[in-house]
Amino acid sequence: MGVMIRAVIFDCFGVLTTDGWLAFCEKYFDEESEEYDKAIASNKRVDAGLISYDNFIDEVALLAGVSRQVALESIEGNTTNEKIFTYIKDTIKPKYKLGILSNAGANWLDELFQPWQVELFDEIVLSYQIGSTKPDKIMYQTIADKLGVLPDECIYVDDQERYVQGARDVGMYAIHFDSTRNVMTKIEELIDA
Repeated sequence: MGVMIRAVIFDCFGVLTTDGWLAFCEKYFDEESEEYDKAIASNKRVDAGLISYDNFIDEVALLAGVSRQVALESIEGNTTNEKIFTYIKDTIKPKYKLGILSNAGANWLDELFQPWQVELFDEIVLSYQIGSTKPDKIMYQTIADKLGVLPDECIYVDDQERYVQGARDVGMYAIHFDSTRNVMTKIEELIDA
C-alpha cells in the first residue's frame, strides 16, 4: 500500500525563516557552559508560555553579557525563506492541507511573514498556546487533529533532528530540513509514492 499524504506541516524557525535564536546561541555561548544551559532553559520556558518574551530577552542578554538591544536584534534577525514559500504556494497548497508547528513564545508570524504567506496555512499550532514544546507528542497530535488528519497522513519538516524524530514517533513522515532544494525533493518523493 502506498503513502496517503493529506497534509504537510512546517516548522517556522530554521525552515520557513532563519533561526536568529540558534545564531545568537552559537555566537554568544559555549555549549558546555552553565550560561548556555540557563539560556536554553529560559528559551524552553518562554516557548511554553511560562515567562514573558521580555523576561526571556532580559535573561539571555544578561547571560550572554550583551545589551538587551543586541540580544533583540540578534534573535529577531530572521530572513524569510522565499523559495520554500513559492513552492508551498504553487505546488503544495493546491492539493494538501498546510500547517505550521513551532516552538514559539508568542505569535510572531504577522511580523515575520507577509499576510499572503500566513494565509497559506490552514492551521497553526504554537507551543505557548498549549503549554508544551516539541518533541512532546501532544504538539504533533494537536496539529494533526486541527488539520483533521491522522499523523500517518502528514509530512512534517523541521531543521532540528530531535523534533523530526518526535514527529516520526507519532507516525508522521518526517523530513530533516538541510536545504530548501533537498526538502522539496524529499516532499515530492513522498507525495509521488
